[in-house]
Amino acid sequence: MPAEPQLGQPDTMTRPPSSRTEMRNNRTTEIDTVGTLELLKLLNAEDAMVAGAVAAILPTLAEVVDLTVIRVRGGGHVHYFGAGSSGRIGVLDAAEVVPTFGVGASLFVAHHAGGESAVAHAAEGAEDRESLGRAAAAEVTAGDVAVGLSASGRTPYVAGALRAARAAGALAVLVSSNLSAPLAELADRSLLVDTGPEAIAGSTRLKAATAQKMILNSLSTAVMIRLGRTYSNLMVSLSGTNAKLRQRQILILMETSGATEAACRAELARCDGDLRLAMLCLLSGLEPEAAAQALTAGGSVRAALAATGTAAGGAGSGGVRTGVAGGCHPGSVRQKEGLSICCARGYVAC
Repeated sequence: MPAEPQLGQPDTMTRPPSSRTEMRNNRTTEIDTVGTLELLKLLNAEDAMVAGAVAAILPTLAEVVDLTVIRVRGGGHVHYFGAGSSGRIGVLDAAEVVPTFGVGASLFVAHHAGGESAVAHAAEGAEDRESLGRAAAAEVTAGDVAVGLSASGRTPYVAGALRAARAAGALAVLVSSNLSAPLAELADRSLLVDTGPEAIAGSTRLKAATAQKMILNSLSTAVMIRLGRTYSNLMVSLSGTNAKLRQRQILILMETSGATEAACRAELARCDGDLRLAMLCLLSGLEPEAAAQALTAGGSVRAALAATGTAAGGAGSGGVRTGVAGGCHPGSVRQKEGLSICCARGYVAC
């Protein structure tokens, strides 16, 4: 690992090896001469290459996901560090994890060169200061994960963050579109995606940023799935923070339990808006207190159902509605607190 630059010295990595993201794209050299539709087709053709490029790094991404899950289960946090478009992608992913999976805002934290104001108004010079990256990573601990986002693979701000994070004992991860990224030597795992030259040379807000978004979407989503924040492919931990999301909570309960809308609304209210808790009550017949204990012990709705002796179904068997083992017989209706759900179709009674 290169020695950390001393205060008063210029930041490092200002003269990097060339990156393919900076090269001219032979496929788009006439992009300023064609009609609008053809122009858009050229851009779209370049975009279509990104998914395949990301697919090539999935084995390493799987390692990152599993290592991240271990650290988060131990109380760790995930930190994103980036500048410009890369930093904004990190801000977007960290912000959306909260309402999607019902986790605290401190679980995924985004650090953008130049601070919050630079998210909306570019502060390009901030990325050249490695010292700013070190300062941003001062809160990173040994139990955390630090993800550096740099399309070019050489951003000094990200270098400072990865140096500091690694020195603290955190898992350091680099996401870059430069296969020869100098920053790779500062990372424990490197996700180097060959998105190639951009349609507009050097404009990494195009393919490189798209690849970064795909990677962070996959990373955060896979971590949340592994932590039990979904049931089947449903967002059972989402927060009902607006009318649309509150209605989605009801639809998810109806889909999983087969209960009526009124029954689902009543159960969700009884569980103080906790979607996972309401779902487990509907599927298992447990009272909220007992269901909460089962969720805490099992870590997920599926594990809690297994622990309570409830047979969990899945999409592969025609849906996620499940039947409760014992006490629910074909053609019968069980009543409880005014809620009734027919068991004849394999639904459960709460």
